[in-house]
Amino acid sequence: MSNVEIAGPGTPPDKPVRTTCPYCGVGCGVVVSRDADGACEVHGDRDHPANFGRLCSKGAALGETLDLEGRLLYPQVDGVQTDWGHALDEVAGRFRRIIDEHGPDAVAFYVSGQLLTEDYYVANKLMKGFIGSANIDTNSRLCMSSAVAAYKRAFGSDTVPNCYDDLEQADLVILTGSNLAWCHPVLYQRLLVAKKQRPELRYIVIDPRRTSSCDGADQHLALRSGSDGVLFSGLLSWLAEQGKVDEGFVRDHTHGLNEALGLARWYAPSVATVAGQCGLEVDEVRRFYESFASTERVVTLFSQGINQSSSGTDKGNAIINCHLLTGRIGRPGAGPFSITGQPNAMGGREVGGLSNQLAAHMEIDNPQHRDLVGRFWNTDSVATQPGLKAVELFQAVERGEVKALWVMATNPAVSLPDTNQVRRALAECECLVVSDYVAGTDSQADAEILLPALAWGEKDGTVTNSERRISRQRAFMPVPGEARPDWWIIAEVAKRLGFTGFDYASPAEVFNEHARLSAFENHGERDFDLSGLAGLSPASYAQLEPVQWPIVAGGTPRERLFSDGRFFTPSGRANFVPITPRPPARHTDLAYPLILNTGRVRDHWHSMTRTGKSPRLSGHIGEPFVTLHPRDAAGNGLRDGQLATVISTHGEAILRVQISDTQPCGQVFAPMHWNDQFASAARVGSLVNPVVDPLSGQPEFKHTPVRVMPYRAKWYGFLLTRCELVPRQASYWSKARRYGLWHYELAGELSPDNWAACAREQLCGSGDAAEWRELYDSTQVNYRAARIVDGRLDAVIIIGPDYRLPPRDWLTALFKKQRLEDAERGRLLRGTPPRGQEDAGAIVCSCFSVGINTLSRAIREHDLATPEQIGEALNAGTNCGSCVPELRRLIADVQAEPGGANAL
Repeated sequence: MSNVEIAGPGTPPDKPVRTTCPYCGVGCGVVVSRDADGACEVHGDRDHPANFGRLCSKGAALGETLDLEGRLLYPQVDGVQTDWGHALDEVAGRFRRIIDEHGPDAVAFYVSGQLLTEDYYVANKLMKGFIGSANIDTNSRLCMSSAVAAYKRAFGSDTVPNCYDDLEQADLVILTGSNLAWCHPVLYQRLLVAKKQRPELRYIVIDPRRTSSCDGADQHLALRSGSDGVLFSGLLSWLAEQGKVDEGFVRDHTHGLNEALGLARWYAPSVATVAGQCGLEVDEVRRFYESFASTERVVTLFSQGINQSSSGTDKGNAIINCHLLTGRIGRPGAGPFSITGQPNAMGGREVGGLSNQLAAHMEIDNPQHRDLVGRFWNTDSVATQPGLKAVELFQAVERGEVKALWVMATNPAVSLPDTNQVRRALAECECLVVSDYVAGTDSQADAEILLPALAWGEKDGTVTNSERRISRQRAFMPVPGEARPDWWIIAEVAKRLGFTGFDYASPAEVFNEHARLSAFENHGERDFDLSGLAGLSPASYAQLEPVQWPIVAGGTPRERLFSDGRFFTPSGRANFVPITPRPPARHTDLAYPLILNTGRVRDHWHSMTRTGKSPRLSGHIGEPFVTLHPRDAAGNGLRDGQLATVISTHGEAILRVQISDTQPCGQVFAPMHWNDQFASAARVGSLVNPVVDPLSGQPEFKHTPVRVMPYRAKWYGFLLTRCELVPRQASYWSKARRYGLWHYELAGELSPDNWAACAREQLCGSGDAAEWRELYDSTQVNYRAARIVDGRLDAVIIIGPDYRLPPRDWLTALFKKQRLEDAERGRLLRGTPPRGQEDAGAIVCSCFSVGINTLSRAIREHDLATPEQIGEALNAGTNCGSCVPELRRLIADVQAEPGGANAL
């Protein structure tokens, strides 16, 4: 083995460790303390400039996700556990054979925004610099590649111009295609605090759905799905018509206004035209345009609703055009701000993780850049043309053109569009290698080689957040089993392939090389510059404080860029980009009359490999669902709480129905998170069409035609049990971890001959002695049972012919008790508490586990009228604040009840 520093102390640290959250692109600082038993407490880092101590519900629950259950701890080759030497030899040998027989483009890496920058750097160097192919792409392609392409077209570089302080210094913040309240809660709370301190700060939400981000918004534009390009083209045209142009900025610092304005006027000639195409009222559009025009400090924050489109790049440029026209860029409180979804999507962009990039924000298509990188890496094998982007990469795997694929720290069988195609590709791949920290993911089913990587808390390196701030992830856990850092695994394979330049002994050495490359022959013509960090000592790297790039040696730190009006185009001017607004690629028809929009929920993340471990996070939403407008539900024969089958031309899923008027008519919403480990048939990615933006390659996750129909089951039920299992009789199931148990929702198309025998067979161990309480009838459709061991509730199963069953929350709470009371035993099969006991209800506030019944009761009994009053009474909403919009809606619902404060 190499002489390598493996991150991860063997004993608990004697002082708290400052590190960075592994979830979204906000990049919050966290402080982790471990006690003598190894248990971890996680708190927000008050000194970190991204969050100043605040954490969202996911970050606050990190301590519940650090066990070794389900971990991949040892290398495996062809299904057999082995040692590292053999596993690495096999990876290198199989890749070498395919490269020699079919060329470098017959192999590929698919990597992840969950990797650290050091991991990303070594992977990109190996593939693009030494194997000689650009077939390395990342799951960040799925979330922000359209923003990258838009920035590069406008600025000549992938440069995010803003910082988080701009959200607080702006007088108008536009959230477009962003449910900031759920997807980036800490930034949303920073915005709300600023608005409370400065009531003149306004924010506008542009989203087809009425999301939690609309709570407190000054305006909500519920535009037609996919019409954003028309809205912002119309804004450009209207601003010019009204004379709201920064003439000096446009003259001295931009190029191409006439062409861009000409197309905008053609496609969006009037407010009435825009309103008609966007499905809005004329007054709504005019009010939005006037707000933008009359406010100097405007930040337009955009995310997946803009990016995840077949014209996402054009939509990004339509937004940027408006900021260039008004000169609202490079100034405090102004600019077009792309907010990223993953903790190190930005770090991946810096090292060239996308298949059309070189390292350090250099371009594969630029011969000078290829020469520079080749000389720095001392190689003549630098890739000469862009590689395959994510969707086309897996299509090439299925066709047999890519024969060896290495998947790192991601789960493409769940997260990509048209996942049935992705699974066929993985199954047919000649050589599939997967390195991950968890075992048994959907993407590992057909892997020949599995490599155990370090997880958050064990690995050591850097990440970059959405405001270009580099922060350290530090180890505070011991290394389990034979897990190793990703950068080390990649470097060892590189050496076995016969390449030099991979003799790294620590992540600090990798980072230093990364920083030196950014500065190599960089005289200010490239935006990405870490020359001020090149040559860091190991001690300085270990103590590195959060810092924003560019970090120029001898230069002054800059929070925001382009304040001097100089851009990274050959002319030094920003480009107005002419765009043609285009509708989504797929249209509804009689067979598929509804539009599917996908996204995230508040308390889960990606494919749930981490958040699925947390009982706290599963308390809010624990089952995959589809949300419909009441009219669409009625038109399709669906009722709230029923199961439904959602079908597209690519696949189908079974999801629980939620009916809400926050959902626009004609559209449905389903979250992306559930996979085969947590549900039997809930992979929403299998529904999504694989159409991509022609420039960025980003898929159109926000617009797939579907139909929704009732799922016809013979029986429905739920199971609460201390042991994890696979339900044998259910054709539909989902599971969620709760405190001390697993919660299963069930439905079946066939009934067993004997429910009592079936329940005992699945829930009892051999030689097991337990008390059973049962209730069933001769139809074998109604069955209820509770299993009690030594006075402690061990399992409850309730089956019936209808999906309307007793509440689960009181029963779930009983699993925390060491011994049941007699009154509780008597109510188990009814599923309702005895007189005098409270059923807290479904969790609303995850941070403090406060249920809806507790909240409703407090609102009624104590006449609570604001979320702040609820916080004082019950703590709900006082930590991350993500539940505050739900608290506000609950207050309104209770007050509207007969006899409530607002009842007529």
